[in-house]
This record gives sequence, structure tokens and C-alpha cells, in this order.
Amino acid sequence: MIIILLPIATVAFVALYLVHWQRSVRRRNDQSWDSLVARLQPDWIAAQGTAGLSSLGADATPQERWQCIQGAQGLWTMYQNASVMMELADYAARNSESVDRLLLESLRSDAIQIRVCVMTALVRYAFSQVNEGICVNASRAAAMYSGMTARMQALLETNNGAMAPSFAGAM
Repeated sequence: MIIILLPIATVAFVALYLVHWQRSVRRRNDQSWDSLVARLQPDWIAAQGTAGLSSLGADATPQERWQCIQGAQGLWTMYQNASVMMELADYAARNSESVDRLLLESLRSDAIQIRVCVMTALVRYAFSQVNEGICVNASRAAAMYSGMTARMQALLETNNGAMAPSFAGAM
């Protein structure tokens, strides 16, 4: 009896997964530019920039670097915004014929690297106090995030100038 139910359960599971996947793709494709931009969280780098990190100098303590990044909250903001900016790049690719494919791949790669660096720093932070290793990952993520934001702005200004002001306003 169980042997008969196993293939049926497997087929049902695969079918449910495919339906879920199809709905998520349809939902993603139905999103508007404004709904994506609205998902961006306020950008802490716009106020401080990576200059804030570099102005601290090499003799800065890990706690000073952590405060400059605004700790776990700043890291989480970078994590979420990297995902949204990847979706913005996909939106630009779907709705513009002249998008630089290498730039899009660079943006996607940066988003994934930012998310890995942030998760590494947050996991380390959860199990210990702020130390140099955590700050190195956080600083690396902040530098990549700043570069990704600048490249996203350049992509939008080059390929779809009407969308760039709303992105810049959100960031």
C-alpha cells in the first residue's frame, strides 16, 4: 500500500511546486517599477557613503566601524536592498532593448556577493561580539553595495532615463 502511495505523493508534490513556481514568476513579472522602488528601504550609505568607513582609518576599532555601518540594521538593509536592486535590473532587462548584458550580470553577481557577506557577518555577530572579522565582511559588503548602487543608477540613466529619478529618490 505504501509503495503505491509514494509515487502518487511524489507527483503531487512536484505538481504543487510547479504551480507555486508559476505563480511566483507571474507575480514577479506583473510588478511595476514603482512597486519595486517602493520596496527599497532608506539608504544609509547615501548619508554617510563609503567615505565614512574610509575616514575612520586603519586604527579604528571594530566597534567604531560597526557603528558607522549602523550595525546589524544597516547590514540587513543592504541585504534586502540588494535583492530589490537585482529585481530592478531584471525589470530593466525585460523592458529595454538596449541593456548592457555584462552590466546586468555584474549587478546580479554583486547582489549575491553582498548577500553572502552580510549573512556571514550577521551569523558571526550572532555568536560573538563585534570583532575585526565581522567588520571586514561588513565593510566589504558596504563597499560592494555602494558600487552596485552607482552602477544601477548609471544603468538606468543610460537605458531608461524616465526610471532613474524615482530610483535616485528612493536611494
